[in-house]
Amino acid sequence: MHSPSLRQWAIGWMFATIVTHLVVGMLLPWFADAAVFRDYHRGIETAFWGASVPAQAHAQQIWWISLFGPTVQSAALWMGALAYIGARQRSAFAWGALIAGMLLWAPQDMLVSLRAGCMDNIWIDTFALVTMLPPLVYLFCVDRKQTVRT
Repeated sequence: MHSPSLRQWAIGWMFATIVTHLVVGMLLPWFADAAVFRDYHRGIETAFWGASVPAQAHAQQIWWISLFGPTVQSAALWMGALAYIGARQRSAFAWGALIAGMLLWAPQDMLVSLRAGCMDNIWIDTFALVTMLPPLVYLFCVDRKQTVRT
């Protein structure tokens, strides 16, 4: 099922998810200790420390989350470059690289989170996969068919 408007929608969706990654990555260092994340931090801290979490553990958790922000920003930049190439050149390779990156990252991230008992991370990873993989697979298939025809 291919239509130019569906392809454009999928591309727009991917750029929206990439911009979201960029914005979240930019905000993490500034708001890692915000009250809205209190339950998230508590879940991770109790997974490692149990009921009595030392203040230093919380400080380290905030540091790790803050440090993760620039990593997410960089990933967004690389994803954006691949999406731009995929959109402009109808490159199945670019969409495939984004798919491969997600399929390398997500299972490992989920396994590490599962081993630590951090279920919130598994839900976040699942959300990312569900919202990003279907349009990526669609774009890969559509652009691959286009390439095979020419």
